[in-house]
Amino acid sequence: MSLHVVVAGSSGFLGTHLVAALRESGHTVTTLVRRPAASGESTWDPYAADPEQRLDRGVIAAADVVVNLAGSPTLGNPHSKKWAEDLLTSRVTTTRVLAEAIAGVPSPPAYLAGSGISYYGDHGDQLLTESADTRGHAHLTEVCRQWEAATTAASAAGARVCLLRTAPVMDRSSAPLKQLLPLFKAGLGGRLGGGSQHMAMISLRDWLGGVVHLAEHPTASGPVNLCCVETPTNAEFTRTLAGAVHRPAFAAVPSAILKVAGGRMAPELLGSLNVRPQALLDAGYTFQDPDVASVVAAGLAR
Repeated sequence: MSLHVVVAGSSGFLGTHLVAALRESGHTVTTLVRRPAASGESTWDPYAADPEQRLDRGVIAAADVVVNLAGSPTLGNPHSKKWAEDLLTSRVTTTRVLAEAIAGVPSPPAYLAGSGISYYGDHGDQLLTESADTRGHAHLTEVCRQWEAATTAASAAGARVCLLRTAPVMDRSSAPLKQLLPLFKAGLGGRLGGGSQHMAMISLRDWLGGVVHLAEHPTASGPVNLCCVETPTNAEFTRTLAGAVHRPAFAAVPSAILKVAGGRMAPELLGSLNVRPQALLDAGYTFQDPDVASVVAAGLAR
């Protein structure tokens, strides 16, 4: 069955690939853009003071599924207050505006709302499915809590809501692999801290396949971990990437240095997230890249 999918954040790395994947699957896509609209687009301004000027409610009413991937870049200066504020405000505002629009139409479409795997916070070795709690006050964990809470209007109106708790997507054309690859090729790669912390990740093709699967399967709802099936430790990832580029990786960045240099992002580098995509598995999705070796190979192959 062909769906009409509205996508916000379509100009980013994941959004660009998702629009292509949805269209390749036979679905009609309308992208929300912050400029005069061309064919297949609709102009929106989530920051407009007048709610009626924020977006075309008719586009939302005509949709089967709305996907929100909008937000300022995660990669930035972790010591910058503006970066931290933009990271939060851009995600919460766009998510809330779309949730309220969905709640305001007669037949609310499904809402696949962006979120992050950082929602859980550091849990050590504990295996985390979607029922796990959220812990700590790391910046991205706090962002994810408010990000997900901004979907409330849509769920209260009876819309099917999936919270896309996305792990870092490993692809050579995007962070973090894009930044790591030159270091590892130069033989300068190494583990972060002790390396025993679990490091969540997913291949691009499994992220795309998982999101398209959620759009197409109306029984899927609630939080969804978008990560590979077997989460490696940082040391395992380091060995795998070094082996893939045929270089040694003996270096290690001490935790004390990472805590200073990483600023607000240090908990993301040193915290442990042993996550499992149980909701996607239960929904019948089959992973192409279930472990670190296949995730790294897929990321390098593109």
